[in-house]
Amino acid sequence: MSARRLILRASLLFFFLIAVSILHAQSRIDCTSMQSRILQEAVHYCVLLPAGYDATPQKRYPILYYLHGLGENEQTLFKSGGWNIVQDLRHQNKIGDFLIATPEAKASFYINSADGKVRYSDFFMQEFLPMIERKYRVRPGVKSRAISGVSMGGYGAFRFAFAYPNMFSAVSAQSAAFMTDTPQQLDAAMRSRMPLTGLLAAVFGDPIQIAHWKANSVFELARSNRAAIASLAIYFNCGQQDDFGFEAGAAALDKELQSEKIAHQAHLYPGGHDAEYFLGHLAEVMQFHSKNFVLNK
Repeated sequence: MSARRLILRASLLFFFLIAVSILHAQSRIDCTSMQSRILQEAVHYCVLLPAGYDATPQKRYPILYYLHGLGENEQTLFKSGGWNIVQDLRHQNKIGDFLIATPEAKASFYINSADGKVRYSDFFMQEFLPMIERKYRVRPGVKSRAISGVSMGGYGAFRFAFAYPNMFSAVSAQSAAFMTDTPQQLDAAMRSRMPLTGLLAAVFGDPIQIAHWKANSVFELARSNRAAIASLAIYFNCGQQDDFGFEAGAAALDKELQSEKIAHQAHLYPGGHDAEYFLGHLAEVMQFHSKNFVLNK
């Protein structure tokens, strides 16, 4: 065999090995659906699996449940640029390996509706979370489970964490839909047919059912579950020019947690309620959870 052909074959082998190593260094996203008995329909979801998940079948990982915003779906985080941010952070060794599970939620606000017709909270806690942790190699224990979200999903993440503080080790949110309006003010907005109030009516009732509203209020839960919530690692941020005024809710929760002497991180940054803002601060969220997983290992 000529020297030229030997060099060519060696070069081809080199590039093949490089390509294989790159493939193994990439995370992969598993998107499918499960049939829910509680919701009586199929629910789509995605799980981001870290590099090496398939190659190390004995290894188990922490898991972050990430809840999407209103008008989005289970694929939004990965299609909007979030996947690239997570990949870059891992390649730069700024975060460790953990799974990210994103369930479909439509306009449920991640709670049971006031009329009981849509029991999303029950689905998430009784069906989705156990199924995910059976199907995928999740490290057992509360210390390896955290929850996050954006906008509607940010509210959902905090509602889950504050309602079930013994089920999560950490909670975070970006531009969470923390509403400071009273039920009476929202009822008046519904009568005026202001934007999005129809969606609130479907979830909280029309007029809003006060007991149901309080049972799902992160502010009420912060007070009633203060002792258990104090064990959570807590982080949230919001744009100072949020299009829906959610910066007021973020400031109110910051004040409430301070009054309850609950340790947390709260940040108000320049920006609105859009993908540019979310992606601009997503790295902080991922690094917050990665650090918490390492501390709890």
